[in-house]
Amino acid sequence: MISDSAYHEAFVWVWLPGATEPVVAGRLAAMGEQILFNYGQSYLARDNAIPLYAPELPLQRGTIALANGLSMPGSIRDAAPDAWGRRVIINRKLGARGAQIDTTDLDELTYLLESGSDRIGALDFQLSPTEYVPRETATASFSDLLNAVESVERGVPLSPDLERALFHGSSIGGARPKAMITTHNRKFIAKFSSQSDVYSVVKAEYIAMRLASKVGVHAAPVTLKHVGGKDVLLIERFDRVRATKGWQRRAMVSALTLFGLDEMMARYASYEDFATLIRHRFSDPKATLKELFARLLFNVLCGNTDDHARNHAAYWNGRELTLTPAYDICPQARAGNEATQAMLIAGNQRFSRIDTCLKAAPLFLLSNDDAMALAQHQIEVICDNWNPICTDAQLSEVDRNLMWRRQFLNPFAFEGAPPALAALLQ
Repeated sequence: MISDSAYHEAFVWVWLPGATEPVVAGRLAAMGEQILFNYGQSYLARDNAIPLYAPELPLQRGTIALANGLSMPGSIRDAAPDAWGRRVIINRKLGARGAQIDTTDLDELTYLLESGSDRIGALDFQLSPTEYVPRETATASFSDLLNAVESVERGVPLSPDLERALFHGSSIGGARPKAMITTHNRKFIAKFSSQSDVYSVVKAEYIAMRLASKVGVHAAPVTLKHVGGKDVLLIERFDRVRATKGWQRRAMVSALTLFGLDEMMARYASYEDFATLIRHRFSDPKATLKELFARLLFNVLCGNTDDHARNHAAYWNGRELTLTPAYDICPQARAGNEATQAMLIAGNQRFSRIDTCLKAAPLFLLSNDDAMALAQHQIEVICDNWNPICTDAQLSEVDRNLMWRRQFLNPFAFEGAPPALAALLQ
């Protein structure tokens, strides 16, 4: 790391279910290479206290030991910024020098305490256990935000106004440029194109998210904006609820946390294990298993091979888990046909093929006929809606040809599949 951390502790504040104001839940402390958590006595004494996530952080006194292989609790790490947010913070702290600095060169407490307060989920982090002071930001136009994104990508220090505006998105996960947008009664994550894009990634994600909804996947609502000759994707936030007295926050945990894994162990995450967790710990497991299978199948059909365990999440209400809407469904560039999903599907199988999904169907309590019917439905809906949604997105003919039958409905996805499914494309 660049230097010893300026922070040795942070206090975790949480919005309890239905609340519009946070309460302090406990303390994080750096202990060598680990960050450990313990609940505050005042929180444990509350009648409405819930564990931040059980079984990882059960309601108990004293410092809570970490699961094997973790350097901090997964449910806390879920609230930390990922690649893009870390770049914004490095730019803010180090300016031009930040362009040459790896995001691992700052410590986790710095990222928790110097990112925006309107982060994903129901947690925030403060230096004080008694006074909550949100790190909010100035508003900015889409054009200003686009200019700020370009500056961060070039490693150019931001002006104070743009720094405050882009800082609002520093606490969001993911690697792509983004910012937070708030209207009177709705909140959005705005995703921007990147200088490194070789095709319209923003439009590709918009099309995939729209098609996901069309095939019946429960996906977050999206809107595409064109600003200053560039595309901006608005994804409506599903972890916020507008109430009479303010905003309620819904607690969330990633699938990576459900598995008890961190990024270094993410390759072991699997849909098979996810299905087992759903059967034992989720509300309405049968419907949830069918929904997860539909998402897996759609990821294969649309070319989204970035379906890693941070791109799946569940609401946590203190007692049980419920699958959140799907998000970050973004077709990935591919040079050839062969591809694999980021998460294992069943056993050691991860090939991005329909037949791999069909073989895994029993894990999701689906018969082969049910799984086949879902696959047929998704293929037909994608074919029927491809051109209208591409036209709505103003996708160029060049990008349509680049994506169709390469990312969307790639021939490799149909290898080994029942001939009746391949016949749908003829």
